[in-house]
Amino acid sequence: MRILGVLNHKGGTGKTTTAVNLAAGFALRGSRVLLVDLDAQGSVAAALGVTYTYTVTDLLLGNAELTACISPARENLDIIASDRSLIEAEGALWRMNNHDASRLQLRKKMRGLKGYEYVILDYSPSISLMGQNGLLYSHELLVPVSMDYLALMGTRQVISTLKEIGRIQNHQLRLTAVIPTFYYGRLRKDREVLDTLKRYFKKEVTNPIRANVKIAEAPGHRMTIYEYAPNSNGAKDYKQLVERVADYGTKAE
Repeated sequence: MRILGVLNHKGGTGKTTTAVNLAAGFALRGSRVLLVDLDAQGSVAAALGVTYTYTVTDLLLGNAELTACISPARENLDIIASDRSLIEAEGALWRMNNHDASRLQLRKKMRGLKGYEYVILDYSPSISLMGQNGLLYSHELLVPVSMDYLALMGTRQVISTLKEIGRIQNHQLRLTAVIPTFYYGRLRKDREVLDTLKRYFKKEVTNPIRANVKIAEAPGHRMTIYEYAPNSNGAKDYKQLVERVADYGTKAE
C-alpha cells in the first residue's frame, strides 16, 4: 500500500485539485483508493459531492472506528472527510502534552487499514500538528507548485520539513514528484519558474498541469475532471500524472 501526501505550504497551488484527481485517476485504473482530507476547509467531500457521517476528527478523537469514518465517493474511491471540527482535533492533540504521541495519532488510528492500493492525504497548507501527523504517516510526498515565485518559497519550506522528518528514526519519507500547476507555456514567467524547478529538482519534476478553466469548474459541479471534461487538457494532464506516479511506484519496488 502506497501512502502519498500532497502538500505545499502556500495555498492556491492546486493541492486539493491534484489530490482529488490523482485519487480518481488511480480509481479509474482499477486501483482501490482512500483519500484522506487533513484540511479543516473540507474541500475533498465538497469537490466530490460526498455526504458523510463521521470525519477525520471523529477518528482522531476516538468518537468512531476507522471503518465508520470511511465514506464511498466513486467506484474504487473512498474518502475520510474533514470539516471545521478538525480545529477541535488539533487542540486535543496539543493538550495531550506528549510530543511523540500527539504526532503519531493518525498513524495509530489508521493502523490495520486494509484493502487499498493507495492512500492519498490532502494536507492543509499551514504548518501544524495535524500536518506533522500526516507526514509521519505518509511514505511519499507530492508537491504541487503554481507558477509564481511565492509558491517556490512554499516548496522550499516543504523540502526543509522533508529533511527534518528524514532525521526521525524508523520513518522513511521520500519526495516522489514536484508538480507544476496552472502552467501557461506562453508566459515567460511560467517558463522561468518551470526552469527553476527543473534545475533544483531535476527528475522529480513532472510534466506541467496546464492552466485550464475546466479544472476550476469541475469541483463546482461536484465532479472530477475526468467526469466533467474528459477530453480537456486538464484531464489529459492529470491522466499523464497518474501514469507517472504509478510508474514511479513500480520502479521503486
